[in-house]
Amino acid sequence: MKYKVIITLLMVLFVGSVGVAQSFRDNNNMLLGNVESDGTVRNANNMRLGRIFDDGTIRDGNNMKIGFIDKDGTVRDKNNMRLGTVSSDGVVRDNNNMRLGTISPDGAVRNNNNMRIGTASGINSKYAAVLFFFDLL
Repeated sequence: MKYKVIITLLMVLFVGSVGVAQSFRDNNNMLLGNVESDGTVRNANNMRLGRIFDDGTIRDGNNMKIGFIDKDGTVRDKNNMRLGTVSSDGVVRDNNNMRLGTISPDGAVRNNNNMRIGTASGINSKYAAVLFFFDLL
């Protein structure tokens, strides 16, 4: 379960591209979900789970604000408490600066032990860790 959460976190923050939904998959190539061009997050069954807005606001499927992503990659909860960071080079860290994983330019998602745990295409450094910190899937 922890790896699934890490995968989704990394993929959502890095996924997002012009005009089309980007899919993210686990290491067995099973579809976990999609991020649409407007930031809508959907699971593998196409159920709307939430949305990441251009201003960094993150809302759940009931449109309740659950967090925010600062321009510098800092991820915050709805009370503005810092949860962690996502750097421009793809490294995801928790609030204690512990490295959780990475996503490489080729789309490979790796855990902290450098094991490949999934893939993502169309990398955009804005959305890398959202699903991990907010467990939208």
